[in-house]
Amino acid sequence: MTNPVCAPVFSIDPVDGLIDEPRRIVVSGLVPDELVAISARTQRARDVVWMSQATFMADAQGVIDLTRDAPVGGDYAQVSAMGLIWSQQPVDSTSAELFPDDVMEPLRTTLTAETVDGVSAEADLFQRFATPGVERQEIREDGLVGTLFTPAGPGPHPVVVVLNGSGGGINEPRGALYASRGYQAFALGYFKAPGLSPFITETPLEYLETGLQWVRRKLAPRDGFVAVSGQSRGGELALLLGATFPDLVSAVIAFVPGAMVHGAQGAGDPARGGWQGTTWTRGGIPLPHLWQDNSAVHWHPWAGDVPPSRHHSVFFEGLKDTALAARARIPVENIAGPVLLISGRDDRAWPSSLYSRMVVSTLRRHDHPHLVRHLDFDDAGHAINLPFVPTTQLSREHPVSKVPYTSGGTPSGNAGADDGSWRGVLAFLDEMTGFAPQGAARPQPHAQADT
Repeated sequence: MTNPVCAPVFSIDPVDGLIDEPRRIVVSGLVPDELVAISARTQRARDVVWMSQATFMADAQGVIDLTRDAPVGGDYAQVSAMGLIWSQQPVDSTSAELFPDDVMEPLRTTLTAETVDGVSAEADLFQRFATPGVERQEIREDGLVGTLFTPAGPGPHPVVVVLNGSGGGINEPRGALYASRGYQAFALGYFKAPGLSPFITETPLEYLETGLQWVRRKLAPRDGFVAVSGQSRGGELALLLGATFPDLVSAVIAFVPGAMVHGAQGAGDPARGGWQGTTWTRGGIPLPHLWQDNSAVHWHPWAGDVPPSRHHSVFFEGLKDTALAARARIPVENIAGPVLLISGRDDRAWPSSLYSRMVVSTLRRHDHPHLVRHLDFDDAGHAINLPFVPTTQLSREHPVSKVPYTSGGTPSGNAGADDGSWRGVLAFLDEMTGFAPQGAARPQPHAQADT
């Protein structure tokens, strides 16, 4: 008796949607208990192909459902509807670029299911950053370098200013997704962007102040609401802007932030102090930072030696100089609005979980009258990103210094933090603005703590 030949059939719901939408991926038409290998192939920036594969066993009805079934082998090992996406790795490349070259175009992923008999089927799914009607406009005004994303439909809209981290540049993917969810987003570059310094060293806060003033003057935000959202050094900067310009910042969203002003570190200009150079200035005067003649630190992770697996150790050392830490502390008690902090408990780049707790504690001691929310994720590291992108690059080369470093977390933990943090951001913004959500429902995230 010959075995029946299966003919796999894909069902994907939705086939085409925003990148933050999970998909239900089902393969049917299989023989019960059949082993089937499913692969996912995505072409990302600079034509680099990313791939993953996992093997599944069909159920008694000849069906595999990725929202229900864990793989029996492959690149990830638990039930995860989007596991084939976040477990991808670049093929023949060390690229860490997760997004397309043009955020107005979707990422296309080709899924292939192949049976042990060599019968295969293919299907595509599309992940978009910009919904139909979202407009993109490059801004080169008042010395500013950024990209404005405007939602479809009539305004005015609440506004989010989006800041990148120590990699510099303009964070267009997050800006486009904010706009797709109804928030006008100004992705503002402050270094390593056209016409700006290639280094973070001696960045004047007046430049960011000009950006905030431009937003209020030109965009007429709904109810005057302007949030600042930043990642890593951008998270440090978001807190600093909220504390320095409280009349211009309605809310702060700080991803894996620092509670201190730090030196230029891996994004510093070697000719102007390098790692220990000044990062921020105001009125031409450098802001005190944690590496400024720190009496407790006698090494740093980018000294040319083999990098440690936990770069955050040097930050714990730095905090032992308590007098300098007090001078370098961001005076977050001056922030005049709600604050959302997002961190990973296994952040090995710097201790974002500790820094976030320090911010929460300071605000609590000063009886901060606005909402303070801290989302702290287990098994997550420094690279908390948008939902449903690859999370496998735990060690990478810094885009400015070209020095290798470790971000921490696990691929699975980072994937959970990507999804949970973004839904937490949308919930926070919706709550603060009273804004009606667009698109799919926005569930509350895990690891939520309010004060």
